[in-house]
Amino acid sequence: MLRIAAASFSGTAIEFYDFFVYGTAAALVLGPLFFPSFSPVAGTLAAFATYAVGFVARPLGSVLFGHVGDRFGRRPVLMLSLLMTGLATVLVGALPTYRQIGVAAPILLVTLRFFQGLGVGGEWGGAVLLAAEHAPAKRRGLWASFPQTGPAVGFLLANGVMLALSATLTDDQFASWGWRIPFWASALLVAAGLILRTSVHETPAFRELTETRETARVPLAEVFRDHWRTVLLTAGALAVGYAVFYTITTWALHHGTHELGVGRTTMLLCIMIAVAIKGVSTPVIAILGDRYGRKPLCVAGSTAMLLWAFPLVALLQTGKPAYMTLAFTMALLAFITMFAVLGAYLPELYEPRIRCTGASTAYNLGGVLGGALTPIVATELTRGDRTPWGVAGYLAILGCISTACFLALPETRPVTVTADHPAKALA
Repeated sequence: MLRIAAASFSGTAIEFYDFFVYGTAAALVLGPLFFPSFSPVAGTLAAFATYAVGFVARPLGSVLFGHVGDRFGRRPVLMLSLLMTGLATVLVGALPTYRQIGVAAPILLVTLRFFQGLGVGGEWGGAVLLAAEHAPAKRRGLWASFPQTGPAVGFLLANGVMLALSATLTDDQFASWGWRIPFWASALLVAAGLILRTSVHETPAFRELTETRETARVPLAEVFRDHWRTVLLTAGALAVGYAVFYTITTWALHHGTHELGVGRTTMLLCIMIAVAIKGVSTPVIAILGDRYGRKPLCVAGSTAMLLWAFPLVALLQTGKPAYMTLAFTMALLAFITMFAVLGAYLPELYEPRIRCTGASTAYNLGGVLGGALTPIVATELTRGDRTPWGVAGYLAILGCISTACFLALPETRPVTVTADHPAKALA
């Protein structure tokens, strides 16, 4: 299980490193480099719109790689998704800017961001199923939380590199060539991840499906025919989590540096401290999910994000590092109270033959609802010098929707479910 957990964790860490390094670059430099003819605000909106393309691609990636995972195995998904995301990320770092090739630059940027999103959309399902389908039933939440720790590590890697460059380079050097280094570094991480993943075997659940010849011919059709309500409820339930996370890691980074006058290094440090605390807390909260159930923690997390929305904005607006760190930390602890158990919860909602497609599609649709639009909406809501209470209201509304959706979903913890529940197949 340690080897399997390491393989699942490493992939999500690397893939989300790739995904987050773009988000940080979009907040800091991509607007003027690729959309220079726009006003500063419009250029930022354009960069964030390109950022949103990755989220739109993620459900498509979950369908594509979910089909592969349910038809041919979880293991191929792990290799293919990592290769796709890594290659797209390295190529972003090699792109000429608008000044060099004109309108072709933003077009290529959007295209590569799309392929990044496809890869990340496939990665999550393969990684969590690798851990969840190998894990013992009563410890599934703990082992399936390792892929959920990966995004925090990926974020810290991405922003750690950005922070080091920000601290050692001048603004002109960073804008000229320094921003490219984190994208190129992805090649080394992907190579290491592929080596680690070649050592893992296919999951027992999928091996049983192939032996009995019960694999789904068209998994997506079965998911939307028999589980459309679960998919929609899950996507709605996850929306506030994505919104809070990307409000902090993307919009707040831009707002702090451009509107509040806080230094780039200071903002990155505040966010990184909060993300590090979130990452360390993930397995602890997952153990609570194994003991008390998935649904109670999800409801508690979404409710906490709803209640913290206005304090989050108020503390951010002070521009003081200690208050901003507190704001980000409390919000991300609420976030991980929900997301720590999702690696076990989502797969338990679907039977094995369609599990990769169902869990991945729901997870990534939630990303579209909560993650894709949040930086754009938040930037639009903060035009001018006014305090961004609209951002808090936006998060609060999403929190109400997410909590209601979680209340409508069933509990799936194996020791509490009935015999005819889909989770029984995963036990």
